[in-house]
Order: sequence, then structure tokens, then C-alpha cells
Amino acid sequence: MNIQTDHTLLAALGMEVVRIETGRVVMTMPVDERTRQPFGFLHGGASVALAETAASIGAAAMIDLDTEVCFGLEINANHIKSKRDGIVTATALIVHRGKSTMVWSIEIKDENGKLICLSRCTIAVKAKK
Repeated sequence: MNIQTDHTLLAALGMEVVRIETGRVVMTMPVDERTRQPFGFLHGGASVALAETAASIGAAAMIDLDTEVCFGLEINANHIKSKRDGIVTATALIVHRGKSTMVWSIEIKDENGKLICLSRCTIAVKAKK
């Protein structure tokens, strides 16, 4: 799957796709001046953006992009641990694949495997018009 990231949120936040498999996506994002909140910690919104991006890419890899489109419908996140710098890695796994929705579970961990954020994202799948 070829993903164009120039001039997108992915590029702005430094997100990178590591691996795309059917039902599984791994992505990284730096914890730096682009992704920190004013108090110096990883911004929860940046974690949510990473989680939804991983789920959306995973869903896109599982549909026919010539006839269908997918987009985030709902997302929640529990911010478990703070982080000041380094890299976080999101692993998105499909939990449910229906005709019009998919549900993904996303774990974001630090370099030591410590859980930073746990998220669940529902993706809508619609026919292109």
C-alpha cells in the first residue's frame, strides 16, 4: 500500500509507517516539539492522532479503495503513562470487521515496552459515490 504523507498530519507530527499487514499496523511517532503539550509531555491529542491514523491505514488496507472509502467514526483513549521524549510505537489490531464498520484496538508503547496509551477506534466504511 502506497501512502502519500507529504502535507498531511502524519508529516507534521513525524509519524512513520513501520509495517502494514492484514489486520495489523505498526507506526512510530517522535515525542518532540511537534508532539508535546506546553508542559513538556506527550500531548494526548498527538497520541489519539497516531492511534486513529494507524487504525485508518489498517482499514484502508482491507477495503477496495477503487469502490470504497473509510474514515474514523469514533475514538477513545486512556492515557496511561506520561512521556517527555523519545519515540512511541502504535500497534493497531483489528477486533471486528463488518460490512460498514471496523473496530480497532491500538496500544501505544515507549521504547521499553511500557504502555503509554490504550485506544479503541471505530472506522466507517462507505461506498464511493
